[in-house]
Amino acid sequence: MKSAHLKTILASALLVAFAAGPAHAGAIHDATLFTDSTLAANDDGSTGLVPIGFGINLFGAPYSNLYVNNNGNVTFTGPLGTFTPFNLLSTSLPILAPFFADVDTRGAGSSLVQYGPDTLGGKNVFGVNWINVGYFSSHVNKLNSFQLIMTDRSDIAAGDFDFEFNYDKIQWETGDASGGVGGLGGACARAGWSNGVATAFEIAGSATCGAFLDTNTSSGLIYNSLNSTVPGQFIFNVRNGVVNGTPIPEPASLALLGIGLLGLGAARRRKMP
Repeated sequence: MKSAHLKTILASALLVAFAAGPAHAGAIHDATLFTDSTLAANDDGSTGLVPIGFGINLFGAPYSNLYVNNNGNVTFTGPLGTFTPFNLLSTSLPILAPFFADVDTRGAGSSLVQYGPDTLGGKNVFGVNWINVGYFSSHVNKLNSFQLIMTDRSDIAAGDFDFEFNYDKIQWETGDASGGVGGLGGACARAGWSNGVATAFEIAGSATCGAFLDTNTSSGLIYNSLNSTVPGQFIFNVRNGVVNGTPIPEPASLALLGIGLLGLGAARRRKMP
C-alpha cells in the first residue's frame, strides 16, 4: 500500500514539474559588486564619463571610460538618450547593448540602474545592473532584470576583454513612446553591439516583438545562451580589438549604414512625459 501510494505521489510530482515548463537558473551573478554608483531615477538619462577601471581595445580604438545609459546600453564616445531602439549597424556610436529599449526608473516599484568597477575571480571587472526596471511612462506592472559585465583580459594581450549579457527576467519589450501598449508591441527591444563604424551584431530575435520575452520559451532571452552553458548568459570575447565570431558586413550593409544614420535623427524625437 505504501509503495503504491509513493508511486502515485512521485507520478503527481512529475506531472507538476512538466506542467511548470522548463527550469531556469538566473544568469545574473555577483550583482552586489556593481553598486558603487547609482543613476538617479530618470527617463532617457545617462551618466557622465565613468572609468572602466582598465583599458580595452574595441576594433582598434582604445577606451578606458564609458557612458552608462538608462535605456539598456553603454556607449564610449558620447551618451545616448535615444529611447526607440534602432538597427545597431546604423549608429556611429560604439555600443554594448544588453537590452536597448525605453527603460524608465521613475515609477514607484522600479529599481534604479547601478554600476561600477570591481574585482571578480582575480580579474578587474566593470558591471551595470538593470535589475527590476520599469518602462516608459513610469510603468512598473512589468519589470525587466538584465546585466552587463566587462572583464579585463590583459593577461592574454593588452586591451583584450570579455563582456557578457545576463538575463533573469524580461517581461516588457517596448515603452509607450515607441508604439508599445502595456510594454508590448511597437518598435521592440534590440540586443547586441556595434563598433560604431560598419560592424554590428544583434542577438536573434532583436526588433521582433515577443521574441525576447519570458513567455516565449523558444527565443526568450532567459532560455538561450551564447558561449555559455548557463541559460540567459551571452558571452563575447574581444581579442586584438575584434569580437570573436564577428560577422563580416556585406557591401549592402555599408549602404544601410548611411540610411540608418538618416533614420537615427527621427528616432531621437522628443516624447511627452
